[in-house]
Amino acid sequence: MVKIFIILSIFSFVTNLAFSDTKYYLTLRSDTVNLRQGPSLDHPVKLVYKKKFLPVKIIDRSYNFRKIIDHENNSGWIHVSQLSKKKAAINQFNNSIVFKRPSEFSKPLAKLEKGRLCLVKKCKNSWCKIKTGDYSGWIKKQNLKGRL
Repeated sequence: MVKIFIILSIFSFVTNLAFSDTKYYLTLRSDTVNLRQGPSLDHPVKLVYKKKFLPVKIIDRSYNFRKIIDHENNSGWIHVSQLSKKKAAINQFNNSIVFKRPSEFSKPLAKLEKGRLCLVKKCKNSWCKIKTGDYSGWIKKQNLKGRL
């Protein structure tokens, strides 16, 4: 019995250690999400996000809460029920061009401003198919930051 407990303890420690080195993106599940100062519902709300599918980088975890950092370097804790695996990204540059096909030689459809939220449909090599507003097309992956 003691051997099983020791093995489970070691496995748990290694799993937590591996997770703590991994940083990844998730998106906000709804239009209103509270960012808290600490990892519980008792901690005060720092700010309220009002944008569904906004990508946030997960940098730590504590039980049912994840510590995040957003594209404006705000950080805090969000309950896991408010996070989603839906693919979305933020455009990082001004005048990024959305093309009809995954090629710079195809028809340009739109120019995106920095900070524009894009829903990611799929990615191929160095291109991602996105939807933003009334436009759907391909953009270079290097222009996006988020869950691809």
